[in-house]
Amino acid sequence: MRPGIIPLRPLRLGDLYDGTIKLVRSNPKAVLGLSAIGALLGTVPLAVGQALMFDSMGSFIGDPNWLTQPGNDLTGGFVAQYGGTIVSYLISFVVVTVLTGVLTRILGRAVFGGKMTASEAWQATKSRMPALFGVVGLMTLIMLAPLVLLGVLLWAVVAGGGVDSPEAAGGLIVVFLLLLLLYLGYVLFFRTRFAFAPAAVVLEGRGPVDAMRRSWNLVTGDFWRVFGILLLTTFVVGMVATVLNFPFTMAGTLLGMLGGGALWTIVVAAVLIAVGGTVGAMITYPFEAGVAGLLYADRRMRSEAFDLVLQTAAIEQQRQGWVHASADELWHPSHSARP
Repeated sequence: MRPGIIPLRPLRLGDLYDGTIKLVRSNPKAVLGLSAIGALLGTVPLAVGQALMFDSMGSFIGDPNWLTQPGNDLTGGFVAQYGGTIVSYLISFVVVTVLTGVLTRILGRAVFGGKMTASEAWQATKSRMPALFGVVGLMTLIMLAPLVLLGVLLWAVVAGGGVDSPEAAGGLIVVFLLLLLLYLGYVLFFRTRFAFAPAAVVLEGRGPVDAMRRSWNLVTGDFWRVFGILLLTTFVVGMVATVLNFPFTMAGTLLGMLGGGALWTIVVAAVLIAVGGTVGAMITYPFEAGVAGLLYADRRMRSEAFDLVLQTAAIEQQRQGWVHASADELWHPSHSARP
């Protein structure tokens, strides 16, 4: 049975990707429109900073004595670059959180074959935003904690004179690289364990801690499959986004560096970089959110026989001839065949 974007049975990898594509195709205005707005908001500050940085660098091209010339300083360009990056990350933090919640709500209805406008999805999701930001905030703390500890340890070693020889400095670099490798594993582990927390917040109405606990339990027993699918998805959408983004970014970079400092070249370079980032993120945001949401549904079908609940509801909705908004309530765990 397939009333919506996925068959109502445990899902294969192809079902997950096909269902995500169908999610976009069945709700293009809501999914792509919201993704484009979110991507643009997060990309513009970064694009402006990069354009200013490239312009600053371009003013020195062809001048072999730029270091000795008064006023030739890249500081302004670096400030613009990193300032734009920080602002972009802050905006993206908010935008991606909101977008994840809204897209998850649209996905929850699409599984039954129903559609939602962006406005309807927002109205149904806005009350869950505090809890959703709570999950993202807790995840941020979990991810940053080891970096803070690592920074303190490195500062203590350097301040204590632990790198007073080339051999000691080399050893410290090796240890640092090993710790970074361990940190990567740490990030991937917790990213997998808490991948379903946003869905638990939006579709099940749970609080932040309860949603993270729920995600942890759903992933248990199928960790490596969930890990592999999420990692593969990140790689696939990253490659696609890079291919789409590259021509715009390259054109903006060359124009910014070779434009001779003219205002119009900075503006056009910023626009090209922003367009490239937006096009890439339009693919990344909905696809990653869609795969994570459908994986959440798959894990519930496998561990809670939730497919029986979905099938029963789908039969009733087909009899009525439409998908009522009350279908959203079926995601609550009280409806699971095996709670």
